[in-house]
This record gives sequence, structure tokens and C-alpha cells, in this order.
Amino acid sequence: MKWKRQDMQQYLKSKEYIDTAIVPLLPFSMEGNDEDLLSLTYQHEVMDVFTERLEKEYKGRIFRFPTYSYLATSKIEDEVERLNGYYEQLKTQPFQFVFYLTFDAKWKKHEKNLEGQLLWLPILKDGDIHQEETKKVILDQNEQITDLIRAYWSET
Repeated sequence: MKWKRQDMQQYLKSKEYIDTAIVPLLPFSMEGNDEDLLSLTYQHEVMDVFTERLEKEYKGRIFRFPTYSYLATSKIEDEVERLNGYYEQLKTQPFQFVFYLTFDAKWKKHEKNLEGQLLWLPILKDGDIHQEETKKVILDQNEQITDLIRAYWSET
């Protein structure tokens, strides 16, 4: 399920079964050189494909929230505080699991202060989302993250 009206209506009718929230975390910036801008937009494209596959695979169990965008120059400590407020709102619904997906390794240093589970994914620096190699990398990462999420689910 996604953050759109039709899915929200379905969620509201069956929220006792939808126990997992997925929140993509992605930096945004219009500063920097052209390569940096291309890299950031590529991350957004890959995350969209990645979370779309994850949401489709577990429709009825996972709710995919809008991307949490932050300035690439932001202090992650400040973003952790904001995300913990986001987490508190998510917990008012029956989300037992909250996963944050990111390609930004800066989050790993602050993971212990973050409510919910951070899932960091390495990403190719640049590429074409339609190339077979890129699709294979996304599929492989999707399988790994799916296994990790299932491990969290099986602990309860």
C-alpha cells in the first residue's frame, strides 16, 4: 500500500493486518557539481523502483510512506530527532515494525539514536535504471532486504 487515497481507504478497513511501515530516506540538493545532482536523482529513481517492488511483494502487510527528503547538507542528528517524531506518529497506528530505507551511509553513525530499524543499502554511484545490470543489482538488494525484514517479523 502506498500513500494515496485508494490505498489509505483499504488500509483503514484492514489496518490490523498491516503491521509494517516503510519510509525511504533520501537527500536532496541543488548545490554541487553536475555529477552530484545526477547521483542524487539516480538515488531517488532507484529507491522508487526498489520500494515499489517491496510494496508489491507484501501488499496487505506493508505500507509505503512518502519519501522523507532532507537537505544533503543537513546535520543527521537533527534529522534523527525529526524522524523520531515521525516514528511516534506512525506508532499511533498499529505499525509494529518501522523500517527506514536509505542509500546514505551517514545514517549508520546515528542508527542507535533512531527509533525503528534503519536498513542501509549500497548503491551504484550512477547508472541507467533500465539497464539489465542495474535491474539485477536492485533485484539482489531487494531479496536481501526482504530476507532481513522477514527475520524481524519472525522474531515476534
